[in-house]
Amino acid sequence: QVQLVESGGGLVQAGGSLRLSCLASGRTFSTYNMGWFRQAPGKDREFVAAIRWTAANTYYADSVKGRFTISRDNAKNTVYLQMNTLKPEDTAVYYCAADLHWTRTLSNSGNEYEYWGQGTQVTVSS
Repeated sequence: QVQLVESGGGLVQAGGSLRLSCLASGRTFSTYNMGWFRQAPGKDREFVAAIRWTAANTYYADSVKGRFTISRDNAKNTVYLQMNTLKPEDTAVYYCAADLHWTRTLSNSGNEYEYWGQGTQVTVSS
């Protein structure tokens, strides 16, 4: 069983920055591929970013490329999402997710992730 707890969300003005954190339970966190997804009111969940268990590879949605950075600290069982130059359209609940199949390539499909956090709200005002 894996538990994921996100933190770091909040209210920020357009152009500002936030850093989300996701703390994972489990002694084998270093073998999980991790992803961030988001869901805005009335919209489907969408992929944001993913990072391989080795941290050697990352993958971003086009809408956040160049503004968001995903990283991880396996010693702290934590994955991060640094969000810069935030826009009102980034407003959503952000979820982290774990893919325990470490041999799999990074995926933008939520169906490939077995465990999910409860989410943290990010609101960007214009």
